[in-house]
Amino acid sequence: MDFLSLTSQIALSLLFLATILIIYSYFSSTKKVTTPPEPPGAWPLIGHLHLLDGLSPVARTLGAMADRHGPVFSLRLGSHRGLVVSSWEAIKECLTANDRVFATRPSIAVAKYLGYGGASFGLAPYGPYWRDVRKMVTVDLLTARHLDDFSHVRTAEVDGFVKDLHSMCGGGNGGESKMVVALSGRIELLTFNIILRMLVGKRFSFSKGDDDKNWRFQEAIKKVLYLGGVFVFSDAIPSLEWLDIGGYIKSMKQTFKQVDNVLEDWVQERIQTRKQKDAQTDSDFMDVMLSTIDKNEMMAGYTRETVIKATILMLIMTGSESTSETIIWAISLLLNNPHTMKTAQDEIDNNIGRDRFVQESDINNLTYLQAIFKETLRLYPPGPLSGPREALEDCHIGGYHVPRGTRLVLNLWKLHRDPNIWFNPDEFRPERFLNEKSQMNFKGQYFEFIPFSSGRRMCPGMTFGLQVIHLTLARLLQSFDFSMPNGETVDMGEGLGIALPKLKPLDVVLTPRLPKKLYQSI
Repeated sequence: MDFLSLTSQIALSLLFLATILIIYSYFSSTKKVTTPPEPPGAWPLIGHLHLLDGLSPVARTLGAMADRHGPVFSLRLGSHRGLVVSSWEAIKECLTANDRVFATRPSIAVAKYLGYGGASFGLAPYGPYWRDVRKMVTVDLLTARHLDDFSHVRTAEVDGFVKDLHSMCGGGNGGESKMVVALSGRIELLTFNIILRMLVGKRFSFSKGDDDKNWRFQEAIKKVLYLGGVFVFSDAIPSLEWLDIGGYIKSMKQTFKQVDNVLEDWVQERIQTRKQKDAQTDSDFMDVMLSTIDKNEMMAGYTRETVIKATILMLIMTGSESTSETIIWAISLLLNNPHTMKTAQDEIDNNIGRDRFVQESDINNLTYLQAIFKETLRLYPPGPLSGPREALEDCHIGGYHVPRGTRLVLNLWKLHRDPNIWFNPDEFRPERFLNEKSQMNFKGQYFEFIPFSSGRRMCPGMTFGLQVIHLTLARLLQSFDFSMPNGETVDMGEGLGIALPKLKPLDVVLTPRLPKKLYQSI
């Protein structure tokens, strides 16, 4: 009898616990999911797309929305849901605890039509192919050691750049004078030639000249950069791709054909050259890739040649424009803050003098110059919205539920102008990186300041950009005094594009400030 009583008590206890678990499970499953706030005014079919009018940079538009709806909010982007994040705490949550969740790229037109069908590693979805190519880029191409091997390329190109500018000031005709120079175009060509020489051992001239094919390639690359920053309607509503609203897909196909024809010629030319010379040494990045990838190897269905072309194009796109735009923004900021420019020039004069040119080995001693670089990146990050990411699974950001497939937008432009982090955030003040923010670097550990992003999708070309920008900026400030024609201030209007370009080209008055014999020595 006692045994039966004990058994009954145990059974009743188990039944009670089971009932509690069922009730808990029911209420948990019916509990309302907390979703991020959403701006009002979404339209049928297109959602909030009409709020992104294209008249101002998207980063500014989304920043204004964050002021109204908070640092984590959602948007309906056609048939897709987007999550816009701009606080350092939420961005850190995205790129640390949820870094793998947001490691992939969405399927978009630029990847399909300009990125070799997803072969460009910067646009490729997360997976074995992306890991293999990114490893090749970061380990075999863009390491500090490999970049140091090309220091002579950077030095030679910057030497020629400074010499050409000096010649425009009359330096080659027996005298020197002030000269108005269209600086933007020349800086763009400088960074383009540096990355091109490192990639394929080629360089282009400033004018169209005799090599019409090279000139057309330069123009096609500019078109690629423009098309990479436009909004393609079918990215939001894929079923309407056949309409090609705006004609961007047609333009992408035409531009891609122009670029691919040149890249294909370069790859085949190099393959034949290596056969004839039985090349055992690698002279540039293309050689490294030809040595690294086996001749008959297929990577995720892509041939060796396709992988090489896609990688070269991606490195040109990311390494050329963003670098040149940062230099242009830095000079523009300095022109509007002449006292800051004078301080930087004094630092160079005191550390290097005026009897030799500044070299890469001098940069570590130019702390104020480095602070100018950081402050420029803060105000004008190379990728103001980082790159688009897509959630591989459900997760939570800032306490909000984020469903799988959500497209993540990190507004780095807004992050870098957050008044809770930065005192007078819209003010150009390099001194902040020598004082209260002196510990901050841009290598991805300080989530208040991540101009090159962070995590798995962090920009692999950071060191390259740092080297080129530091040397170019130092040489320009050492070699010339800058002023604006008619004494006006620089128009700081922002254009539309991937790298937040300056709206109006920068034309400046240059005056040589070093002994003439020094310019003539290069």
